[in-house]
Amino acid sequence: MTTKDILKKVRKIEIKTKRLSDHIFGGEYHSSFKGRGMTFSEVRPYAYGDDVRNIDWNVTARYKTPFVKVFEEERELTMMLAVDMSQSEFFGTKNQLKKDMITEIIATLAFSAIQNNDKVGLVLFTDEIELFIPPAKGRSHVLRIIRELVDFQPKNKKTDLSQALKFLYNILKKKAIVFMVSDFMDKEYDNTLKILGRKHDLTGIKVYDPLEKEIPDLGLVLINDLETGKKQYIDTSNKDLRRTYAAHFLANRNYFKKSFQSAGAGTIEVATNESYIKKLLQYFKQRN
Repeated sequence: MTTKDILKKVRKIEIKTKRLSDHIFGGEYHSSFKGRGMTFSEVRPYAYGDDVRNIDWNVTARYKTPFVKVFEEERELTMMLAVDMSQSEFFGTKNQLKKDMITEIIATLAFSAIQNNDKVGLVLFTDEIELFIPPAKGRSHVLRIIRELVDFQPKNKKTDLSQALKFLYNILKKKAIVFMVSDFMDKEYDNTLKILGRKHDLTGIKVYDPLEKEIPDLGLVLINDLETGKKQYIDTSNKDLRRTYAAHFLANRNYFKKSFQSAGAGTIEVATNESYIKKLLQYFKQRN
């Protein structure tokens, strides 16, 4: 893909996703994700009905009359977007690749964040951290994030969600909004997820292709595992094989949902032939 093609694609994604964030998700995002908490603003003289727990004893002692601390909600947030770039994301049989949908979801979330004057950062990972863009504000910063998603070529092919979760925990010193976007074709990440979930507002977005959910009867088919490179023929007319295939997807999905639920985190699931717009909007509204 040439530089001209990349810029053209980035611009196309910007036009589509910025419109969505401006007209649909901006208000929902603002009301769904509150500030990090209450931060100290000022002190003022005590008034009848004030909470005695807010009395500033140092100021009270100095002026010989009671003063209370005034707090306000800290609105500015940091959004960290963690994106799986393993080879399984470069798969698609309906409309688009999983990676293409992931790019649009990330762009929509990022534009929603900067519309609220929040910082946005990006982590691209496989079974190691491939790229880290520290949180910042502004349209040019979001365009850089989109450009990386469009053109980035990962070094590795496999997935290690635990590695990515550990990295997020180490770099995020203050509470942040974290979206992890992946097909979640991995396991043994539940314990690391709980550690991150205790500190941050965490959401997992599972993007999958309909063919990964169940395989149709297509006869003898050559299957290529994108992450290992292993190829083999399978007989899709075999009912037991199709049943096992569907059960594997279901087990993977259940692990994803239970792991995030145990971590006190939210989940969104969307297939590449579905509207991610509806899924995001529904999720934001449920949080209000």
